[in-house]
This record gives sequence, structure tokens and C-alpha cells, in this order.
Amino acid sequence: MTAGQTSIFVVESEITQAFERPSLRGLGFFVIHIMGRRYGIKSPDATMLANSFDEIGRRISRRGNHKAPFAEADSTDIGNAFTSAVYLDHHENCTYFGMSEAQFVEVVESSRLVWAPDGDEAFDDSSYVLQFDIGDRVRLIAFNRPDSLVDPANVRELWLAADDFYDVLRQWQECFIAEWESLPKHR
Repeated sequence: MTAGQTSIFVVESEITQAFERPSLRGLGFFVIHIMGRRYGIKSPDATMLANSFDEIGRRISRRGNHKAPFAEADSTDIGNAFTSAVYLDHHENCTYFGMSEAQFVEVVESSRLVWAPDGDEAFDDSSYVLQFDIGDRVRLIAFNRPDSLVDPANVRELWLAADDFYDVLRQWQECFIAEWESLPKHR
């Protein structure tokens, strides 16, 4: 099942085995396509889908709140700052966009800028998708996290009208619920 515009922005998933428990929802895959590149593992048994489903709901309910003072900075610089602050060993006095490491990480966490990974195995391919709400638009920055800084050739950036972005999320959510309800459930 897909929601969105092919080659621009698509949310795709499939339930290969549905479960009664909402905390599981189903086994399958959940991936995000941005500018023709897939982020996430597309395999029939990639992940349990409850985290991805719940994260879509959180994204919708927090519309307009995925904000950061660095939201319009260069996409590769944002990817590198995120990778460095969260994953790499670095020097004590590192700053990111004029903020200390602690301040930068606090903004990332409190604004829920990280859409993917969403807490499950769906993005074990080292994919990251960051979301920023900027006025009446949404900016997505996606990349695969290497062992060091981000390769600019790996970075995808997309600006969408906020209404279009959140409509895709709602459409996916509705289709997912319909798919889940239509399938036989395992205990």
C-alpha cells in the first residue's frame, strides 16, 4: 500500500501477518521514499508495524511543532551535525549552529525532528529521515548514516506544502487501518 506521489514523496507499507494486539499491529515493512530513493527495509518480515503506525499518528498530532532554529541550514550540514552530536566521538567544546551539543540534542529530541528510525527494525539499514515544520511547508532531509560524516551524495532534501505532507500521512494512516481491519488476525 502506498500514499503519496511516485518519485517525490511516498509512504509505503505492507502487512504480511496481522495481529490482534494494537501494540504489534502486524508484521511487514514500512518505508519512506524521498526523491526516488527508498529509506527503510522493504522485506516481508522487516519489522512489526505498530511503531511506524504510532509515529505517523504522533507526526499528525504534532503538526507545526517540528521546529528548530537551524531548520533552513544546509541539508548536509544538518545531517552532519545530527550524526556528530548523536553518534560520533568528538571534542568537548563542539557547537552546532551556535548551540552546545546538549542544546542541539535537546532541540532534536523535544521537537521530535527524527521521523525515522521510529524505534523499531524498519530502518535498520541506517536510514534517517528528519522533518522540519517551517511556516506552511515541511522540509524532509534523509540520508544513510555512515561510520563518519554524511556523504553529500547520499542526502535527499524535499520541501512540500504542509497540507500536502500531512494529507499523505493521513491517507496512509486510513489505508493502513483499512488493510489491518480486513486481514485475519493472529494472536
